[in-house]
Amino acid sequence: MAFVRAFGSYLPSRVVSNQELAARVGCDPGWILSVSGILERRWADESESVVDLAANAGGDALLRARMSADEIGMVIVSSGSAERRFPGPAAETAARLGASGVPALDVPIASAGSLFGMAIAAQLAPVCGPVLLIAAEKMSPVAGSDRNTAILFGDGAGACIVHPSAGLAEIAESALHSDGAFSGALKLEFHGPVHMDGGAVIMHAIRKVPAAIRELLDHAGRAPQSIAAFLMHQANQNLILKIAKALDVPPEKFYSNIERYGNTSSASLLIAASEWSAAGGFRPGEAVVFAAFGAGFHWGALLAIGC
Repeated sequence: MAFVRAFGSYLPSRVVSNQELAARVGCDPGWILSVSGILERRWADESESVVDLAANAGGDALLRARMSADEIGMVIVSSGSAERRFPGPAAETAARLGASGVPALDVPIASAGSLFGMAIAAQLAPVCGPVLLIAAEKMSPVAGSDRNTAILFGDGAGACIVHPSAGLAEIAESALHSDGAFSGALKLEFHGPVHMDGGAVIMHAIRKVPAAIRELLDHAGRAPQSIAAFLMHQANQNLILKIAKALDVPPEKFYSNIERYGNTSSASLLIAASEWSAAGGFRPGEAVVFAAFGAGFHWGALLAIGC
């Protein structure tokens, strides 16, 4: 048994509008909005690292949970955009937060890493104690100049504390999948930029995410229409709407903040969850679904029930 104790987030201060980005990549600002649902995104300063972003979000989660770093039994950091091959950002982030000595695990899964991290944390919290999960991405340096990818990405970090005995919601179960046959469709080589076959990614996401949600809910004996809220990786607003339609669920149930932050890869799910939680969040007995799809391909869904 494990519980969501608190969420946290951090967004860099610099706001990059569609007008500014359109001038860089040679397109119309209105086109960016129409194909992605994005109005603006945040870019980190050159001096800000993935660890800087992660530590800020982790600190915010600890503050909201009213916990100190010495109460954390494990730190997990998801990032597909860390600046070096090794070590990953997890150990340094843990040290930065004052949690040195506890196990620190890197989950280098773009877009879906925070979802996989939540599922891992739910299994490990009863053994290790409270797990601080952080997803941090600095995508702006690797977004490239291709207008089909450069328009999408922003920087930021989200965090979640998964507790073994108390919290806002119980993590009930998850359904996770991977398929390396499509690893070339969405990738970031060591020298960048991001390569994305947008058509292939969208086609697979439209099919695989609703299927994973149905798998999860069928096992739990619930219908999609019974879910109070859906919290998803914020990849593209049009994709979110298509997934809502595939599940026959009103799009209003799908929380969205992509218009303000763009696609922050694995960080986006937890940034969205943090804002959703601050605006009201979990209610006792209500079910909430988390879902994501990303490079690998990796995808899945997770069910949490408000306490």
